[in-house]
Amino acid sequence: MVKETGDCMKMKYLNGDAAVFELRVSQGKPTLVPPAEETETGLYFLSNLDQNIAVVVRTIYCFKSEEKGNEMAAKVMREALAKTLVHYYPLAGRLTISSEGKLIVDCTGEGAIFIEAEADCTMEEIGDATKPDPLTLGKLVYDIPGAKNILEVPPLVAQVTKFKCGGFVLGLCMNHCMFDGIGAMEFVNSWGETARGLSLTIPPFIDRSMLTARSPPEIEFQHHEFEEVEDISGTSELYKGQMQYRSFCFDPKSLEKLKIKAMEDGTLDKCTTFEALSGFVWRARTKALGFKPDQRSKLLFAVNGRPKFNPPLPKGYFGNGIVLTNSICSAGELVENPVSFAVGQVQKAIRLVTDSYMRSAIDYFEATRARPSLSSTLLITTWSRLSFHTTDFGWGKPTVSGPVALPEKEVILFLSHGEERKSINVLLGLPASAMKTFEELMKI
Repeated sequence: MVKETGDCMKMKYLNGDAAVFELRVSQGKPTLVPPAEETETGLYFLSNLDQNIAVVVRTIYCFKSEEKGNEMAAKVMREALAKTLVHYYPLAGRLTISSEGKLIVDCTGEGAIFIEAEADCTMEEIGDATKPDPLTLGKLVYDIPGAKNILEVPPLVAQVTKFKCGGFVLGLCMNHCMFDGIGAMEFVNSWGETARGLSLTIPPFIDRSMLTARSPPEIEFQHHEFEEVEDISGTSELYKGQMQYRSFCFDPKSLEKLKIKAMEDGTLDKCTTFEALSGFVWRARTKALGFKPDQRSKLLFAVNGRPKFNPPLPKGYFGNGIVLTNSICSAGELVENPVSFAVGQVQKAIRLVTDSYMRSAIDYFEATRARPSLSSTLLITTWSRLSFHTTDFGWGKPTVSGPVALPEKEVILFLSHGEERKSINVLLGLPASAMKTFEELMKI
């Protein structure tokens, strides 16, 4: 069954609910954690796949162990971080602009920013931390005061917040240009292994030069992911109104039902959970936003290119190995056709991603310096395959882990959910007028 898991706390604030819980956190002074040993200095290359996603991703991990409490949490985390940064030394550097006008890391060894904090309540009082909520969860991560751009934000900022119940929360701000979800997960898990006195299961492969652009660039594909789609439906006006944030939980039965629905007209022979769910929500969101039939609608999502490169990227590759792929069609086609049409479009977009397509995308950026456009676009971000929930610093696996906020209004997030991680939470924000329709369309 698809369960709507309610508004984020953000909505309750917007609705002016004076009785809503407010988290109070007292933050200590930020300190620097440099690598525990001397590391390489100089400029560190970031590939063109890193350049286009230079956004700060904020995540939290909640830990609680009755036996251990939280007294030693900050000390253990800090010492383990210093040791982990020896392997991941670019994270201790600072972002700057290269002579080519691209992002590059200056490996200064300054260190990551580390903050100790205390909350005036128990972790349980935060409520449902599985849903992005920048107002409450934002207090569990540290934002650099007065930072005007990403160059003024170190690649890694960590905050450890102790709660009255003996639990603690690790809040991380990490720049996406440093790694994709797989790379970030491997870093956090390596930090956890170090905290438990273990050696790294997957040491980072630091050299990114295998993803250097060709000279001269060879652009073999059209790369519609960068295309600006004209908004002829006035959707941008809708977004100026009040936003609502919702979470919809698809359990294994619902996901199976969706796949059957996608294949029932015989157009598709097979489909994966991701394909069925992506097609379903793309079609529903397009309908809910009231796109005109001739309005073009673009779907963007990242494909893991690590195994698709020839040769595949090495195990432990420290960087972005994901490539954005796309599908564009008219809203009329999406809405008037059965869901199999939308799912078929998703499948075509996945098939696009080959070694030559990814090399072409790298070269396209080299030649144009274009950024993917989000106008009349849905960007699906999938965290459901990432095992952040297995991270262990010595206090057991996190009771909860997830993002602090949705990055952009055009983004829908897929998160794994439940004990066995077989359910998927679909998180999104929509204008209030569209959310009512979207909720109805989620009933399958």
